[in-house]
Amino acid sequence: MTNKDPVRVGILFSATGVTSTIGMSQLHGALLAVDEINDAGGINGRELQPVHYDPKSNPSLYAELTERLIHRDGVNVIFGCYMSSSRKAVIPIIEKWNKLLFYPTLYEGFEYSSNVIYTGAAPNQNSVQLAEFITSNFGPRAYLIGSDYIYPYESNRIMGELVLQRQGSEKLAERYVPLDAKERDFSEIMADVHNKRPDFIFSTVVGDSTAALYRAYADAGFDPKTMPISSLTTSEAEISQMERGLATGHYTSAPYFQSIESEANRRCLTNLRRRFGGSSVPNLCWEASYFQMHIFANAMRQAGEDEISVLMPYILGSEFDAPQGRVKIDSMSHHTYLYPRIGRVNADGQFTIVRQARRSVCPDPYLVTHSLGDWAAKLDTLAD
Repeated sequence: MTNKDPVRVGILFSATGVTSTIGMSQLHGALLAVDEINDAGGINGRELQPVHYDPKSNPSLYAELTERLIHRDGVNVIFGCYMSSSRKAVIPIIEKWNKLLFYPTLYEGFEYSSNVIYTGAAPNQNSVQLAEFITSNFGPRAYLIGSDYIYPYESNRIMGELVLQRQGSEKLAERYVPLDAKERDFSEIMADVHNKRPDFIFSTVVGDSTAALYRAYADAGFDPKTMPISSLTTSEAEISQMERGLATGHYTSAPYFQSIESEANRRCLTNLRRRFGGSSVPNLCWEASYFQMHIFANAMRQAGEDEISVLMPYILGSEFDAPQGRVKIDSMSHHTYLYPRIGRVNADGQFTIVRQARRSVCPDPYLVTHSLGDWAAKLDTLAD
């Protein structure tokens, strides 16, 4: 007898708290993919049924809700987490009960779990390219600012090592602010920036406090034409929280921007706006959340069930035409082949893509090849 019961999957993205803007976009990405999958007949005729809880940007609540999804709701696969602290809280539970986590967020690398599929950028898919671009165009003297948790500390360490490969390079400072930082928390830092005069600021500030950093920068009278903020964590979602023009001229490295000219991206954005109207802000984490749900569904159609030992062989090595390009899950590392890009914020709050890889870059989460300029051979320079 054919099983027609719904396929229940867990979704843990924060609708409230300091990372709720990104969290809501990730939730929208997952739900859009669920709708598309169900509209196409589900998974072998079975409806895909999301079970979502709000972890409120709190790592301990992520852990608690993971236990609930597994033991009360009976799910085998969970899609979720933004901050690395939340991922670190969830992984021991996922591993203990041998379940599967899809993690759709850029992160610091230096991790592997046989129970996790990592669909966000590893450092060799964003940090390496940003370091090469920003030091070539502005100089190698860096000022590092981050939020006070795991990802910024590790990302700043990596960026510091990359920048120091340049002649004349110098790491002038490394400063951290609370996750709920306000503009006043950046005032003394901006005074120090004024005194040290770096060539660029590298930001790993996340969540609502991102807008406060850019406001403090502007109030200090700095000019992005000569000393920009370069970031891995400032996306369209964070820019949507700022007043118009505040982020113009600054740079972000990411595999995905809304402005990508591809049929897959245009179709996906049209479907998103039809489903959620103007309430969703597409960004790199939204896109990863979207395509990873499709990767799961395609794998389960072949596997016939969602138990990890049966499902995993169909996930590893699988490919999908994502909005950023055709992505692939690396069988060895459980990370994803992605397309590095550099975007400069324009007056409309979108990114003008100034450089992008023509081919996907193999994930190297342990930075075995720890050098500047990994663009998968050829790249396109799209703007001055």
